[in-house]
Amino acid sequence: MATELVSTEPATGREIWRGTSGDVDRTVERARTAMRSWAREPLARRIELMRRFANQVRKHAEPFAELIARETGKPLWEARTEVEAVIGKVEISITAYADRTGQKKLDSALQGKAAVRHKPHGVMTVLGPYNFPAHLPNGHIVPALIAGNVVIFKPSEKTPAVGEFLTRCFHEAKVPEDVIQCIHGGVEVGQGLVEHWMVDGVLFTGSARAGIAINRKLATDPGKIVALEMGGNNPIVMLDTPKIDDAAATIVQSAFTTAGQRCTAARRLIVVDSMFDKIVPAVKTLAEKLIVDEPFADPQPFMGCVIDNGTADLLSESFVALMSRGGKPIMHMKRPDENLPFLSPAILDATDIHERPDIELFGPLLQVIRVGTFEEAIEEANNTRYGLSASLVGGRPEDFETFWSEIRAGIVNWNRPTNGASSAAPFGGVGLSGNHRPAAFYAADYCAYPVASNEMEQPRASIGLGLKSS
Repeated sequence: MATELVSTEPATGREIWRGTSGDVDRTVERARTAMRSWAREPLARRIELMRRFANQVRKHAEPFAELIARETGKPLWEARTEVEAVIGKVEISITAYADRTGQKKLDSALQGKAAVRHKPHGVMTVLGPYNFPAHLPNGHIVPALIAGNVVIFKPSEKTPAVGEFLTRCFHEAKVPEDVIQCIHGGVEVGQGLVEHWMVDGVLFTGSARAGIAINRKLATDPGKIVALEMGGNNPIVMLDTPKIDDAAATIVQSAFTTAGQRCTAARRLIVVDSMFDKIVPAVKTLAEKLIVDEPFADPQPFMGCVIDNGTADLLSESFVALMSRGGKPIMHMKRPDENLPFLSPAILDATDIHERPDIELFGPLLQVIRVGTFEEAIEEANNTRYGLSASLVGGRPEDFETFWSEIRAGIVNWNRPTNGASSAAPFGGVGLSGNHRPAAFYAADYCAYPVASNEMEQPRASIGLGLKSS
């Protein structure tokens, strides 16, 4: 039985979209029927259609950005950068497919030729998140379609309108409607897609809790390709530097861009003693200047609201819980309107918290931890089950070499924010952050599988030993 779904603008509470949950079996059957014909389309044709898709997104760029801003609560300027990322993903994915899954042939006059080519998996389910409801699922969808897979896309139930808009752009580009389908629903629809016997792969972006549930569910089904892109309890380590203002800006960008709702956002600022009294006041001063407002406000805000009131409640409660365990507030988390999910940036000294909780607090909350030495900073940075992103601010080149070698993360930066990774590089983490299938440029790796061949135009063989004499 279909369930009614409603999406509201978090910044205003107004309804933005209404629909019903989809039929998993019917959707998968349609995808399965379309699978063979799409895989047989020449690669050049699939690439041409992806470029048409990019042109459709470009054509609708401003209304698309406005919809993203309305449904997520992020500022319009940031929504526009997300639309640009959707467009840019096409050419990056085309290059990546050629680089990562190109054909190889080795000729031998007597032995014929050996070849390596790639085949699509078939029906791929893409489960999208709400923080980047267009860019992140698109990072799975475009590589999957280029490789010859068909895609069933389930947007987050918190951002269904954006998911529908994205899918419509593919259809306007003449990608067949059964090749890329959008299905709405909550957990039960997602579970149905993950478990369906005719689904060949699951490409997921979201929380570690949901990703672990998917991994457990498919542990006895090795035939399905599974790519898990999950969150992080990401550290940013502060060493000596004379560039205090620049360091503070790097930290604030890491912690509070997108209201802290990035999987790569800095959750922990780890500071050596010599820098604590310099950098913490500078970060606080800058964070206090950040404008927090609705997406279309003038002047444009640095950050908007979090996704909904439930999330705002959880973050507010988490801030109080950390204080009750010994955390010292540096900058209190404030909520000006209890009916709307706007939160001010919050900073808390967590140095004296015994057994700091290793969780991803998905919002504008930065915990500061004071340490004595660089070695202690690395030990503290690695004190997590996650391993997505880490950044070193300050220090010397040899310090970064040590940091890069010893830190446990899939993205390791120096004097750059923990977020804002390049789509031209692999994107993924270890531990609870992923399952060693990085996305972005390396998405091509999990969208097709290699097939080895030994080939001759005519059979040529003989048995030289082990035969009875005539």
